[in-house]
Amino acid sequence: MTDSSSDTHKTGQAMWGGRFSDKPAELMQAINVSIGFDKRLAAQDLAGSRAHAAMLRKAGVISSEDEAAIQGGLQTIGDEIDAGTFQFREEYEDIHMNVEARLRELIGPAAGRLHTARSRNDQVALDFRMWVRDACDRTGVQIRALQAALLAKAEPHAGAIMPGFTHLQPAQPVTFGHHLMAYVEMFGRDASRFADARARMNESPLGAAALAGSPFPIDRHMTAQALGFDRPTANSLDSVADRDFALEALAAATICATHLSRLAEEIVIWMTPQFGFIRLSDAFTTGSSIMPQKKNPDAAELIRAKVGRLLGSFTQLAVVMKGLPLTYSKDMQEDKVPTFEAFDALELSLRAMAGMVADLEPNTDRMAAAAGAGFSTATDLADWLVRELNLPFRDAHHVTGAAVKRAEQLGVDLPNLPLAELQALDPRITAGVYEVLTPQASAASRKSYGGTAPDQVRAQIQRWKELLG
Repeated sequence: MTDSSSDTHKTGQAMWGGRFSDKPAELMQAINVSIGFDKRLAAQDLAGSRAHAAMLRKAGVISSEDEAAIQGGLQTIGDEIDAGTFQFREEYEDIHMNVEARLRELIGPAAGRLHTARSRNDQVALDFRMWVRDACDRTGVQIRALQAALLAKAEPHAGAIMPGFTHLQPAQPVTFGHHLMAYVEMFGRDASRFADARARMNESPLGAAALAGSPFPIDRHMTAQALGFDRPTANSLDSVADRDFALEALAAATICATHLSRLAEEIVIWMTPQFGFIRLSDAFTTGSSIMPQKKNPDAAELIRAKVGRLLGSFTQLAVVMKGLPLTYSKDMQEDKVPTFEAFDALELSLRAMAGMVADLEPNTDRMAAAAGAGFSTATDLADWLVRELNLPFRDAHHVTGAAVKRAEQLGVDLPNLPLAELQALDPRITAGVYEVLTPQASAASRKSYGGTAPDQVRAQIQRWKELLG
């Protein structure tokens, strides 16, 4: 530690305090400090500093000796953080000042040259953008893992009959594999939203400095390339002023959480004795403190609740940003906590859902029995009347409605409605109609692309297996 840094520590002055004659009030320090949460940006902050130092040396702004000292000090700091021995200190407010203060302790005045041609404004914009970019990458991997779990469960059950629902009422028979594949499609779009957001955010703000750029001969393309960006941002004001990249990622996260919540809700419903469509092992259920018979799908319920947290995070950041004039305001320090919390919740939920999907076992007999309830093959009867008797669909719809009403009066389902009753509605109806009135026949007939016919389901499973590699 040099004398100058030691004096700075003794007086308690902030590293930006040259204009100030006294240190901030304790309350000011309490509301201003962010190291408690932005220390999660340490890896990104160190990577940005390494790239910036290398660029400054190549541009002739700092000497090779200073760059070597800086790079060595940054490596030591990284090692300390990895080992858990780095001391994060509130008096230095944020991750940037904590790293710089420790760098000065390690290498002396050369540390002060690192901040040439940059500001904490472009530094935090860079670090946060890199963190969100990494979060999008992690989330994409986890979504693919969930899709793989859904595929693995759908494939052996591509032909397992279950009721399809609208308004949570039995509608038409589908297969369990087809139902799970609907979520594969939803999560596929979620993955593409994160990929799209990542592509848009992949521009480096480093070098925008406080807001206006830098008078030093810096090479922003060099640092952008070193940090994995496609290009530097094109407007220095925009570079430090906006957090739309985080908002877009949070929007994608909220939509993904909504899909998770819908699947979780179905797991909760399917687990009830009234449905009994699936079983979950002890690994993803809990018991009751008073009712010994209970086996609760708590993992699904907790996933279902997470969408509120994610939507809250998106709303919180949107409200922070909505009234800010260009460029940077300290309000934007509130961007990180909701984003960190949202991705923590989403990543945990994705992992838990993948585990639950792999764990659940369908009760195919119960599903098949339920598939024929509620006159679920009524549309098949109407379609048969159109194909075989050449009735206009609206007329066929009317005849089928009358058939359902008569079956309801007799207390039977359509496959058990006597032929004489059907012929009373239209004498041209033959016994061949019964070939389409079973749930299995109904599902097998839906051979249009993307339909629930087992062969179509298997084709979509194979398509997705190839897409996911």
